[in-house]
Amino acid sequence: MELKKYKMFINGEWMEPSSGEYFPSYNPATAEPWCYVAKGSSEDVDRAVQAAHQAFLHSEWASMTYTERGRLVRKLGDLIAEKADELAQFESLDNGKLIREMRGQLSYLPEFFYYFAGLADKIHGQTLPIDKKDMFAFTTREPLGVIAAITPWNSPLYLTTLKLAPALVAGNTIVIKPSEVTSASLLELMKLVEEAGFPRGVVNVVTGFGDPVGSTLTSHPLVRRVAFTGGAESARHIVRNTAENFAQLSLELGGKSPNIVFEDANIDNAAMGIIAGIFGASGQSCVAGSRAFLHVDIYDKVLQKLVDRVEKIKVGDPFQSDTEMGPLATEAQLERVKQYVSIGCSGGANLIHGGKPPENLDKGWYFEPTIFEHTDHKSRITQEEIFGPVLSVIPFKDEKEVIELANSTDYALAAGIWVSDIAKAHRVSKAVRAGIVWVNTYRSISPIAPIGGSGLSGYGREGGYEAIHDYTQSKVVWVNTSTEPIPDPFIMR
Repeated sequence: MELKKYKMFINGEWMEPSSGEYFPSYNPATAEPWCYVAKGSSEDVDRAVQAAHQAFLHSEWASMTYTERGRLVRKLGDLIAEKADELAQFESLDNGKLIREMRGQLSYLPEFFYYFAGLADKIHGQTLPIDKKDMFAFTTREPLGVIAAITPWNSPLYLTTLKLAPALVAGNTIVIKPSEVTSASLLELMKLVEEAGFPRGVVNVVTGFGDPVGSTLTSHPLVRRVAFTGGAESARHIVRNTAENFAQLSLELGGKSPNIVFEDANIDNAAMGIIAGIFGASGQSCVAGSRAFLHVDIYDKVLQKLVDRVEKIKVGDPFQSDTEMGPLATEAQLERVKQYVSIGCSGGANLIHGGKPPENLDKGWYFEPTIFEHTDHKSRITQEEIFGPVLSVIPFKDEKEVIELANSTDYALAAGIWVSDIAKAHRVSKAVRAGIVWVNTYRSISPIAPIGGSGLSGYGREGGYEAIHDYTQSKVVWVNTSTEPIPDPFIMR
């Protein structure tokens, strides 16, 4: 059977790549190609950016009111709701996530479009109490222009939405470069962008590899903002690229997030939260709770609960309803996880579960849920992001010690705290260095809540009202209300 070929979406049209070349996208569950994707070039990027720039300046989009733009974004949300199951299937095919997880995620995704659509006509400035009697001054917030969005392979549509929805309601245009590993679901979404009625050039997708597509896009002189989600090494390249165009930049990178369980916690819930945090999505999440800190008084009890439940996790076909862990998204990621497990074993950590691909699965990029016990928190597998189903379990004695341990990495994205003492919950959530803190829960999301971190976890925020400010810029307007002649022109007023 001939595999489907995906063209690029530029200026409202489905375009062949200028090179004429396509590359395969693989189904992680079978390790076999299931479609082909256009291999973009610098020429394709320039076409897309030029189209977005013209749409920003001269198209129907430029003259729309914020309310009208909000209606279009809401309509796109409605179309996603109608096609949620179909889009979920494309995501599972492309990145190997559980179909039931993707159905849940895609059915919730419209809420992000509805939230930002509701904010569209609430983007406003303020009047300023200027200290000059003959002046009236006010601010407005205006769109930036062309936005470049670089999205990863672990949750393509969700992480694209965090950029696309606020960028559009703020009045910008956008060029999206999806991961070369998972481009199909985003290209399927472009069919809905067409159906919603967005003017030509407002939303564009150029597929391909970091070099040349990503590097050309992030350094393009017409790009005004780059929104990137991915790894630290790619982020370093992007930071250097934006030195060329002085584009604003936000980076949502990785994490080495702590999940802290105090002695008064509900240990059943804590164990389930730890499992959700690291084995949900096969550990391929920026907020993965890859370090579990257990108070010494309940250490053995919680660890046994973890092991008992992890032994029952069913690893297998992501399209089966009873599967709990699917494959890793790429062969390279599988090899990375294997390497880190080897580093952990040779470094003295105690491997108590997993550590290898399942023996009952003869194809696909699967790996068992893996648990290490640690005494050395400075080891590589407790300090470096693995981005796979590998959990480090570490004991602690008191609040002060665990805060020091939790903060002892270069990452600062997320943290979980499991505790009954509400005063302790507030103290620790304030002391832990993280942009997101969950108390007695983990991996909760909402369009209303911002996402982001600091250090190696990047900077800037996505989601929530704060995102609107990231996709607009402030302009101040001064109005002279006096009818008197202007005094000495060589003195600032």
